[in-house]
Amino acid sequence: MQKKIRYYGEKKNFLAIEEKYSDYKNSGIVILQAPYEYTTSYGKGTAEGPKAIIKASHYVEFFDEELNRELCFEKGNGICTLYPLDFTDKKSRTALDHIYENVTGHIENGKFVVLLGGEHSISTAPIKAHFDKYKDMSVLHFDAHSDLREEYEGSKFSHASFAARVAEFTKEITQVGIRAQCKDEYNFIKENGIRTFYAHEIKNGVYGDDWENKVADTLKENVYITFDVDYFDPSIMPSTGTPEPNGLYWNETMNLLKLIGKVKNVVGFDVVELSPVKSFPYPDFMTAKLVYKMLNYFRR
Repeated sequence: MQKKIRYYGEKKNFLAIEEKYSDYKNSGIVILQAPYEYTTSYGKGTAEGPKAIIKASHYVEFFDEELNRELCFEKGNGICTLYPLDFTDKKSRTALDHIYENVTGHIENGKFVVLLGGEHSISTAPIKAHFDKYKDMSVLHFDAHSDLREEYEGSKFSHASFAARVAEFTKEITQVGIRAQCKDEYNFIKENGIRTFYAHEIKNGVYGDDWENKVADTLKENVYITFDVDYFDPSIMPSTGTPEPNGLYWNETMNLLKLIGKVKNVVGFDVVELSPVKSFPYPDFMTAKLVYKMLNYFRR
């Protein structure tokens, strides 16, 4: 990446941490903001998601009592928050190419990249960037929707089609929490061997008490995680474009993420589809906490 890398200083970055723990050169982690929203089909507002997550993170504690660490102050685990990507005159394929170029550059610089969206269509780009780096890699997809439509509302680059675009270069996809899809998506899953852990199956004990291990067993050593916050039950995550009932909750999700961090090598992740509501900040804080917990689980 030849151009100067611009990043936020203290008080404006993720967690509001000091310059020595958040400059680009010395940070092992970068937060890349992609406030892209073009194909949302029900609730709007995902373009405001990254900013809301960063703002809410200022109230997340540095110390993780579960793991007994302050990750952001550890050598090699500083967190640099980059300026948001600019999507002026960039839509669909050109928007994805813009994200791909930036993510690839940071990977080449040895950074662990966290992408904050934005609508879910953006996730194809960082997944492809990491796939091109690691090749032998699984995608772990948390979502209420399978997002495997060939196209939606006339666009192949819809938020409802991102996983279909991923499946064009890898079928190593495991989905968790799915509870809304069309018949074509259901058939695609069966025909292409996409491992899908439906929410109703998890809740009804189809996979037993160790369903988390069964999810982990489907994954290769290297894993990229894409996390749509509508995966959560709307009782705890109402601030999203298409909330679906019968979602999963915090503790069971943390148990799975913690396990994945122990037994696999998570190479990067994104968190998308937060549509913040100004009068109701809890989901923003929860998403910021999710990002930091994931970093604590995945960074060794």
